[in-house]
Amino acid sequence: MSDRAAPADRTTANAPDGAPDQLTAQLMARLTSRLREESALVVAYSGGADSALLAFAAARALGTRALAVTAVSPSLAASERAAARDFARRHALAHLEVRTDEADRPEYAANGRDRCYHCKSALFDALAPLAAAMDARIALGTNLDDLGDHRPGQRAAAERGAVVPLVDAGFTKADVRAVSRELGLVTADKPAAPCLASRVSYGDPVTPQVLRRIETAEAALRDLGFPVCRVRAHAGGTLARIEVPQAEIPRACELRERVDAAVRGAGFTFCSLDLSGFASGRLNALLPLLPS
Repeated sequence: MSDRAAPADRTTANAPDGAPDQLTAQLMARLTSRLREESALVVAYSGGADSALLAFAAARALGTRALAVTAVSPSLAASERAAARDFARRHALAHLEVRTDEADRPEYAANGRDRCYHCKSALFDALAPLAAAMDARIALGTNLDDLGDHRPGQRAAAERGAVVPLVDAGFTKADVRAVSRELGLVTADKPAAPCLASRVSYGDPVTPQVLRRIETAEAALRDLGFPVCRVRAHAGGTLARIEVPQAEIPRACELRERVDAAVRGAGFTFCSLDLSGFASGRLNALLPLLPS
């Protein structure tokens, strides 16, 4: 892995209308240069903003020596799988789907503080044969903002020798969105959509049934006009704790009967609304309560 680039000069003024913003051009140049250091890459591609930009840039930089691979399991929502396929087709990316077996691994299903480690291990086990066949390394769409969060999967990535080109090129999440917007990628403003298992309260088993409840309930909430939402499952998957942005809480209260019916219809016994509003990684508040 190359040395990580220093953060880009975010005080750079915008270029004249019609010309690329100097900062985004600088970032894209850094990313392209970093990618060209690789002989070939297998990009772990979920279809989110980070991995979509990485897959797009890798295809530009490496051509047929770049392969985007989507891991398919019960923790991937059907809507996310379809969006990943559509993006790959739109941009003519070499794209494959592979089945991963994390749901069959007891350590993953137990949903301890290291669940993500076992999930990423299953991902690397599935991608390794493809990478070996291409004489390639595996690349993840990790950005600088991800490094400070509780992400045990990063340990699995380091153990397997995966590379993180966005980090090496100095990209924050805001940079990913800005460059994606400059490139005209539909993922530029796509809300974050981590795996469905991240909605299950630590210590409660991760099961296909609970994941389907979460997926169904979140789809119903989006249909009610809440594009940014989370359904967190507690009490063994019987209690749903809904998070929407704070500005949307009054409307959620106005629609409480429809929200309640949608969530219960997905299979939950109880439905609650978190008055603190949406925030990524809220379940990490439970980590101090777990065994070390």
